[in-house]
Amino acid sequence: MKKALKAYGAVLRLVRRLPKDTRPYYAKYARENFVNYREVDAADPNALNDLFNRTYTHSLWVLNKYSVDQAAADKLKEICCS
Repeated sequence: MKKALKAYGAVLRLVRRLPKDTRPYYAKYARENFVNYREVDAADPNALNDLFNRTYTHSLWVLNKYSVDQAAADKLKEICCS
């Protein structure tokens, strides 16, 4: 649970780097996704690792879409891919 909260916080910090008019959409999108997947079995490490990897790769996709430097996601990578 702690790792998920750290990932969520890192995603919200990345949302702040996006253009101002897109921030509400991506903040809401991130929250909805974290809420939707909160019922994932915490005892299944494969499911959790898959979700964290998708969190990171999707965040990179959004950053690239708006030409934000991918280095901004280094903290998220550290959380999700460790």
